[in-house]
Amino acid sequence: MASLTIRNLDDDTKARLRLRAARHGCSMEQEAREILQRAVEVPPTDGGFADRVRKRFAGLNADDLPIPSRRPARVPGTPDV
Repeated sequence: MASLTIRNLDDDTKARLRLRAARHGCSMEQEAREILQRAVEVPPTDGGFADRVRKRFAGLNADDLPIPSRRPARVPGTPDV
């Protein structure tokens, strides 16, 4: 295991770290380890929402889907019909 020394940490930051560790029921050292681990965590490579949608509809051929005809644009100030 490696160790890390953090110098010039201001008193306010150290006090907030101590309070945060107490809230989580652990030492300041453990709290700092967990904060650092979350900060450098590699995000999942699932590709996000767009990739999930693309995978879900991968079997469909979009070129085969009918495209409905469009209505003319409404003229502002006229009632909808």
